[in-house]
Order: sequence, then C-alpha cells, then structure tokens
Amino acid sequence: MRLRSRTNINLEVAGHLFIPNNMDRKTKNPAIIVGHPMGAVKEQSADVYASSMADRGFITLAIDLSFWVESEGEPRNAVMPDMYAEDFSASVDFLGTRPFVDRNNIGIIGVCGSGSFVISAAKIDPRMKAIATVSMYDMGSASRNALNHSQTLEQRKKNQAEAAEQRYVKFSGGETKYTGGTTHALNENTDPIQREFYEFYRTPRGEYTPKGGSSKTTTHPTLSSNTKFNNFYPFNDIETISPRPMLFITGDRAHSREFSEDAYKRAGQPKELVIIPNAGHVDLYDKTDLIPFDKLETFFVKHLK
Repeated sequence: MRLRSRTNINLEVAGHLFIPNNMDRKTKNPAIIVGHPMGAVKEQSADVYASSMADRGFITLAIDLSFWVESEGEPRNAVMPDMYAEDFSASVDFLGTRPFVDRNNIGIIGVCGSGSFVISAAKIDPRMKAIATVSMYDMGSASRNALNHSQTLEQRKKNQAEAAEQRYVKFSGGETKYTGGTTHALNENTDPIQREFYEFYRTPRGEYTPKGGSSKTTTHPTLSSNTKFNNFYPFNDIETISPRPMLFITGDRAHSREFSEDAYKRAGQPKELVIIPNAGHVDLYDKTDLIPFDKLETFFVKHLK
C-alpha cells in the first residue's frame, strides 16, 4: 500500500505500508519502520526488509527520505541529516495514529546510511522502542574522515570549499552539480568498494528508476549540500537511548564494519552486535540467504510486546 505521512515542517514523506494478510485489524499490533541506504529509494533494500518482516507478522512501513525520490523537499537530493531523522519521527506519527497499530510498540530498522539516521532520531524520540541497524554507515564520520580515517583534514577543507563555491553557482541560477554516489561505468581503475555498489545500483539486481525521475541521480547528493554531513555526529549521546534495546548487524567482510562496531562500543545496555559470516556491506541489502531475518524477528518479538 502506498501512503504519505507529513513532517513537522509540512513535507510529505512517501512510503509503502505492508500489512500481514492474517492480521486482526480490530486489535492493536506492533509495527516497524524501515529506512533505505543513503541516496537509494525505498524499493532498494528497504522494501526487502519491510516485506520480509511483514511475512513474519509485523506491520511495516518502508519510507523514502525527504528530498529523495517520491518524498517532498527541494532541492532534490539535498543532504539534510536533521530532516532525515524527522522523517522517521513523522513515520511514527503516522503509524501511531492507525487504529490497528499499538503506538507503544513501534520499532525501527535503518539500512546503511539510514542506520545513522534512525540512531539520530531515536536519541530524541522515545516512541521508537527497539532500534536495529544493518550494514550501518555513520554518514558523519564517512564524510569527515572517509573509511578507516583515510581522508586528511586538508582534503576535508578542500571539499568544503568546493561545496561553498557551488552555493554561489546555485544562488545565481547555475547548474546543479552532484557528487559522490555510485559510478555509472567500470574500468580497470575502479576500486573494489565502488564495484560492490555498482553491482547493486547499476545492474538489474538493484537498479531502479523512480517514476518521473532518473536513475542517473540515484545515490548522488548535491555538491553544495553534501558537506552538511560534516556536522553530523549521530553516535554522540547514543548511550542515552538505553534502556531501549539496540541491535547492530554487519558482515564480517563489510567495508563499513567499523561503524557498527563503534556504535556498539558506545551504546548503553541492552545491546547486541551480530556479525554475519561471509557477508559484505551490500550483501545485506538484498541477499535474503544472508540477511538474519530470524534474528530480527526474535529481537522485535522480544522487545515489541
């Protein structure tokens, strides 16, 4: 079911609502919100989790983040970390006002970049009763430091200067420039991480062209806004989410593993870190033979009464 919720600043958030076929709509039932990887769409990964958890008896809602795909917000593909967190709270607003949803038992799953956004949201929204992340990226650290802290301060400042100059271009009516994201072609110099993303986003496995949009901009934020992630610190005060439970899932081969391990180390109790053997970062987007749905089901059954 397609639907739209609305944020506190009056932007519509688009989503897919999954309701189990055998669910009793005359009773109050637990629900789970699912967020997609950064720059993706709900049809890429989020729907996989939402539909699978619905098969296990949960009402689920997969959403598009504001400024992306079917959700509102201008300019398109803008980086707005605070608004991304607001999208999840707006989704709680929607679910918690459905007559068949128990507003006291709403959980949340964030895949890749959304893992850091759901943590940011949960720190200030106690209505999110159980928080799970999968292949999480701390988008703040990734922007400031790059993977394995491989980016220097000088490189960060150069990126910020380029983004600031692009603001003049946009203000003067110039062309929007996009940055980062997944390459659209491979060559002998393409690094392994880009190849991993390419295999998902640029092949029939995961490629998706939004209605009225283009796959050419999927995963690419605007250059002028991308450095907003440099001020995004989702793991600060993560321990204040306790005693609400947190589950961190990552692959043993995931290039993003450092972020789940960092969050786990900082989080309060109860918490659990699950490392999936023979799984890379993108493997846990859609490979249902590797995604630990039994573990997710156990986690949410236990903590969403």
